[in-house]
Amino acid sequence: MDDSLNFDTLAVRSGTLRSDFGEHSEALFLTSSFVFASAAEAAERFAKSEDYYTYSRFTNPTVTMFQERLAALEGGEACMATASGMSAIMSVVMSALQAGDHLVSSQSLFGSTLGMFSQIFSRFGITTTFVDPTDLDAWKNAVRPETKMFFLETPSNPLTEIADIEAISKIARSANALFVVDNCFCSPALQQPLKLGADVVMHSATKFLDGQGRVLGGALVGSKQFIMEKVFPFVRSAGPTLSAFNAWILLKGMETLSLRVERQSANALEIARWLDQHPSVGRVFYPGLESHPQYEIAKRQQKAGGAIVSFELKGDTPEEMRANAWRVIDGTKICSITGNLGDTRTTITHPATTTHGRVTAEARAAAGITEGLIRLAVGLESARDIREDLARGL
Repeated sequence: MDDSLNFDTLAVRSGTLRSDFGEHSEALFLTSSFVFASAAEAAERFAKSEDYYTYSRFTNPTVTMFQERLAALEGGEACMATASGMSAIMSVVMSALQAGDHLVSSQSLFGSTLGMFSQIFSRFGITTTFVDPTDLDAWKNAVRPETKMFFLETPSNPLTEIADIEAISKIARSANALFVVDNCFCSPALQQPLKLGADVVMHSATKFLDGQGRVLGGALVGSKQFIMEKVFPFVRSAGPTLSAFNAWILLKGMETLSLRVERQSANALEIARWLDQHPSVGRVFYPGLESHPQYEIAKRQQKAGGAIVSFELKGDTPEEMRANAWRVIDGTKICSITGNLGDTRTTITHPATTTHGRVTAEARAAAGITEGLIRLAVGLESARDIREDLARGL
């Protein structure tokens, strides 16, 4: 499809394949395998499995449509879909690195990502140095001769720290390191890291791309050379595959991506401003607030502040702060108490005991995740109703 088309048109139209039946909506190909006219045709297509449909572990028409649509929205040449966001991280690391290699990563990450880098990849001889995502000197100083990858999550989970993608991309390029950016919190509707210098964009499609908390999915977007020559062979053999059904759900979710994220961002900003004035709240973390430390960077590389608002409650001790946080969470009647985010329904969680509960206390402290911190993923409800829901506990 024409790359000059606007984002919203691409979100609805790009990647659509039609069968001989001429269906208008994307078809759902629920099949594990594909048949061939002859043994010779089967041999040819298996030899060129990246170009033909042979087996749904690695090629499926519905998944192809999802991949092509997301690549168009991110401004990338190619996309490889995976079963979840975590399997996308596994796929990019296992595709690009080997034993003895080193990666530099932001210390402000989703808890499972921290665990994978520090506990799982280390067992295979891949070491990680964690740095403050906003400290450019820290990125430079962490580089070693064996550094092969930079990994960044911006905005970060859960404190919405904003890292300068363009500046870090220059450091990664000078180190000859692959630069991977997790774009989960913003989605391509608000931020396109490839245009700012990233080499690969990673997604947990489970979040805003679906947008309604229905299915799991993940994806990697980048150059055709990297995706097809490095990632595709790994996914084909290892099998962290996105199902056709989940791809179909994600395709329908992406059609409303801009509408949802724009409304959620507006709601989040209203709630963040209200929380910022509340006497029980010690600090609010939201990129759309001028008080945010990286407000100017966020303005430059994001179209809006996004849907995630984190805030820290006051308290004299960690125990008191946790009690205050749990009281606010338990006092809600509308917000869903769950670790997921990106939903049309507002969700609320206590990161220190849920999303980052398996992270060491030292790692949580380094990332600024205190016992008084609450993460709110704002949905499409009335912002006034969400304010009143939080006010019960506050």
